[in-house]
Amino acid sequence: MEMTPRVEVEEDSDNNKGSMWDLDQKLDQPMDEEAGRLRNMYREKKFSALLLLRLAFQSLGVVYGDLGTSPLYVFYNTFPRGINDSEDVIGALSLIIYSLTLIPLLKYVFIVCKANDNGQGGTFALYSLLCRHANVRTIPNQHRTDEELTTYSRSTFNEQSFAATTKRWLERYAFRRNALLLLVLVGTCMLIGDGILTPAISVLSASGGIKVNHPKLSSDVVIVVAVVILVGLFSMQHYGTDKVSWLFAPIVLLWFLLIGGIGVFNIWKYDTGVLKAFSPVHIYRYFRRGGRDSWTSLGGIMLSITGTEALFADLAHFPVSAVQIAFTVVVFPCLLLAYSGQAAYLMQNKEHVVDAFYRSIPDKIYWPVFIVATAAAVVASQATITATFSIIKQALALGCFPRVKVVHTSKTFLGQIYIPDINWILMILCICVTAGFKNQSQIGNAYGTAVVIVMLVTTLLMILIMLLVWRCHWILVLLFTGLSLVVECTYFSAVLFKIGQGGWVPLVIAAAFLVIMYVWHYGTLKRYEFEMHSKVSMAWIVGLGPSLGLVRVPGIGLVYTELARGVPRIFSHFITNLPAIHSVVVFVCVKYLPVYTVPEEERFLVKRIGPKNFHMFRCVARYGYKDLHKKDEDFEKKLFDSLFLFVRLETMMEGCSDSDDYSLYGPQTERSREALLNGNVNTASSFADPTISSIDSIVQIKSPSHANFTSRSSDRTSSQAEVDQTEFLNNCRDAGVVHIMGNTVVRARRDSRFYKKIAVDYIYAFLRKICRENSVIFNVPHENLLNVGQIFYV
Repeated sequence: MEMTPRVEVEEDSDNNKGSMWDLDQKLDQPMDEEAGRLRNMYREKKFSALLLLRLAFQSLGVVYGDLGTSPLYVFYNTFPRGINDSEDVIGALSLIIYSLTLIPLLKYVFIVCKANDNGQGGTFALYSLLCRHANVRTIPNQHRTDEELTTYSRSTFNEQSFAATTKRWLERYAFRRNALLLLVLVGTCMLIGDGILTPAISVLSASGGIKVNHPKLSSDVVIVVAVVILVGLFSMQHYGTDKVSWLFAPIVLLWFLLIGGIGVFNIWKYDTGVLKAFSPVHIYRYFRRGGRDSWTSLGGIMLSITGTEALFADLAHFPVSAVQIAFTVVVFPCLLLAYSGQAAYLMQNKEHVVDAFYRSIPDKIYWPVFIVATAAAVVASQATITATFSIIKQALALGCFPRVKVVHTSKTFLGQIYIPDINWILMILCICVTAGFKNQSQIGNAYGTAVVIVMLVTTLLMILIMLLVWRCHWILVLLFTGLSLVVECTYFSAVLFKIGQGGWVPLVIAAAFLVIMYVWHYGTLKRYEFEMHSKVSMAWIVGLGPSLGLVRVPGIGLVYTELARGVPRIFSHFITNLPAIHSVVVFVCVKYLPVYTVPEEERFLVKRIGPKNFHMFRCVARYGYKDLHKKDEDFEKKLFDSLFLFVRLETMMEGCSDSDDYSLYGPQTERSREALLNGNVNTASSFADPTISSIDSIVQIKSPSHANFTSRSSDRTSSQAEVDQTEFLNNCRDAGVVHIMGNTVVRARRDSRFYKKIAVDYIYAFLRKICRENSVIFNVPHENLLNVGQIFYV
């Protein structure tokens, strides 16, 4: 697909009858998008009822696997020391029922899921929404042209509104923007911890079913079985889930139907009285009767809603309505029945709390259920691992994670990716957790700590979303905040008691990832600020003359920079140390935006820098946080296609815009874009508008004969100029293309504090050393690569 360069349009201030072609011959033009561009916002599509049901079925395998396997371990983690009173089972069941109702059902499925970024969920999706509605990005590389993207949706509000006040409050001080980023990073790090703990507890709990039918079997055998399954699971990640994902939904649906059916059977067989747990009065009695022990047991109850954050993070490929249908029709009722059935069984078998799930299964279907449980645990683990890959990819795109290899595993779904380095780190940590703790209780404590912190982060971000994006009334915001924080802070206070019993694990893991992510972001920010403050004056470049004071040799030099405006310092460093420079120089800026994707036809912006005889251009390649460079293996080809297209447009604009006689009107179509790409540019009526779309009419303001004469003569001139320019660029391209990249080394000043020296000189330097080079990401041949080194101190 051809890339579309952008050209500049300036409003006609005299008559307001449209937009004039105006190629502003500034030395370094701003990358303004065309005025009045039609915006095709990506809204949720309307689906037929049958298709919606099909999508709801498919969402079971991707979204609800983690939440669905919680019945394997909840009651054991709630009563690790055994059950003293049967009424405690009723109280615990009542807490589970209302936790499932308040958090997954009301908060996430019906509120948080609506805060998606064009269908994308997760912590960074919320952060991206906030970045588009307020200037809270810590790397200040925003430009107004970015707001014209079709995927850059945002709402406007009155300057006197509460939303505007909130926006100004956020933007006023840098430490508030840094605090917001830190909050997002904490949530992200806890989600990574979730990706380690979910496979550990799910697979270990499922494998524990072997011991129920063979009581004499050693616990070490269960550990070995769990580790073998985990090694197999992580080893298969590079194949992706595309080929087997069709199995996920039937497995999870069968799992929900089985646990729901077993629950109904156990309620009927053992004790229908457990249904009184639907009365919240039993919660009060449970706390009054048990005191502190009941309070700390909330850490186990908390596990009934684990997987809720993965639900939001895995939202990408399904409409919200399908996710809501799946939860309300299948997941929610089946989970309630499963927990009620286990509670009914425990009312008469309190001593079996350790293996409550497997003990409550009827003997005739025990092994089939064990097989399905193991398969469901694998599916749940897979969904969490995939969500971890996705969240790290988003962090990488926003400059918060070192550059790692990202492999696209599906030709159909953009979100199915595999990150080898992270995969093996997750596997090692997951095996260490499984083999180190050896029991579900301590892993459950760690799991609960990670989940409740992620939920608190989501609540805090949702407050800002409701104020800035949705512009809700403050009473609604207060109601949501109050209910969410009361429930989640209650759980948080309970898991604090479990810090010494395994709850420290996710905190250590999250702290390690937080240090890596924050230090990397700090280094990235400082490098950008260094380039901004040390960029070269265009006056100096112009003073060198068209030859730049050097010998201009045939070829094209692609100078990579993080700047979307200005000439980077590495260029001056290059031309002051070498005697020659290429005939054509293109400054290439690769920029990630707070949107989930940038359509390919809008990816490249091209502008000329300086006078025409300098042969210097700028190209900005824009990506969203879900876009992959794997799709741009022909990055260089697409860049040159955009450059050639820009030269054609520029030549035609010179022929048609040197008079004030013309204004442009008409809708945008693709016809003339295709004509332009095919080389049909020999009539004035066939040239494109600023988006390479058609111009249906060139309205004459003065004499028709004068207009026709000007059109014919300018057409001949522009055609010849276009041929000359295109031929020159082709010859330079044939002579060779060199990719010039800056190798900037960051060092801490001698008078810096010791923690800054450790962060910059050791941690950041180590991360730079082991991360992927930009040349690898852009598939630059080694023989065409030229690194320009420089050092700066922070």
